[in-house]
Amino acid sequence: MTTAPEHTAVDLYPTRGTTEVIVPRQDPVVWSEPGATGPIEADDLAAYDRDGFMAVDELITADEVEIYRQELRRLTTDPAIRADERSIVEPKSQDIRTVFEVHRISDVFARLVSDPRVVGRARQILGSDVYVHQSRINVKPGFGATGFYWHSDFETWHAEDGLPNMRTVSVSIALTENYATNGGLMIMPGSHMTFLGCAGETPKDNYKKSLQMQDAGTPSDEQLTKMADEHGIRLFTGKAGSAVWFDCNAMHGSGDNITPYPRSNVFIVFNSVKNAAVEPFAAPVRRPEFIGARDFTPVR
Repeated sequence: MTTAPEHTAVDLYPTRGTTEVIVPRQDPVVWSEPGATGPIEADDLAAYDRDGFMAVDELITADEVEIYRQELRRLTTDPAIRADERSIVEPKSQDIRTVFEVHRISDVFARLVSDPRVVGRARQILGSDVYVHQSRINVKPGFGATGFYWHSDFETWHAEDGLPNMRTVSVSIALTENYATNGGLMIMPGSHMTFLGCAGETPKDNYKKSLQMQDAGTPSDEQLTKMADEHGIRLFTGKAGSAVWFDCNAMHGSGDNITPYPRSNVFIVFNSVKNAAVEPFAAPVRRPEFIGARDFTPVR
C-alpha cells in the first residue's frame, strides 16, 4: 500500500470556497506523444481531445456481456456483499445501487480491468502506466431508480481524494441496453476545457451522503445553464457491450429511470501513475480507499 504524499505543488484548481470559480484547464487532455501507437485511431483520439469523450459501439462482445451480467447478479444478491461498506443501497427500493472496488471483490471484473481493449485505451489517453483510482458496478433498475446530478468527477477527486492534475479517464461499459429513456449518461461536449470550482465547504464524511444524493460539489443552476448553452448536451444510447470513455473534467449527469427497463454498467476510473493522489485539496479527511485508491500499483 502506497502512502499519499503531502501537497508538493500549487493548487491549480481551487474549489469548495465561498464562491464558484471558473478556471481554464491547465492540463492536456491527451497526454501521449503525437503518433504514439495504441488501440485508438488518430481521428478518434483527436475527437476525444476536442469533445472530452469517445463512444465505442462494441468494446466487449455479447458473450462477454452475459458473463459480466451473471457476475453482477451474483454480487448484488449476495448478502455478504450487501452488508459490505462498499455497497450503496438505493434509498427508495433498498436494493443495491452500487458496489465499489469491484475489481478487488471479483476476479471476473479484475480480468476486465486488465483487458488490453480497456487498459490499453487508458494508457494511450494518459500517456503512461495507469492504476485504478476507482471501480464499481452500477445497477439502475426500472420504476424509479434515481440519477446523478450534473458534476465534474475531477472536482470531487481533486477536492476529496487529492488528485493534483487532470490526468484521469473513466470508462462506462454498458451491461444492458442504453435507451434514450432509461436514465442514460449525458455529457456537455467541450466542457472538459473549463474547471468549475464549486461553492461551499466539504462536510466530514461527505461521501456517505453524496453516494446516494450529491450535494457538495454541485454547480449552480446559473453556471450549468451557461455551460449547456455554450456546449449543448449529448445523451448516450447503445447496445450492451458498448462503452463511453470520458475525461475526468467533463460535465456530466444522468436522470432518473422511471421506465421498466433497467440500466446497468461497470465503471472504471484509470489514473496516471504520474498523478498519484496527495492529501485532499478541499476536504477535512480523505475518502475511504475503496472510493479513492491509495494503492498506485500499475495495472498489468
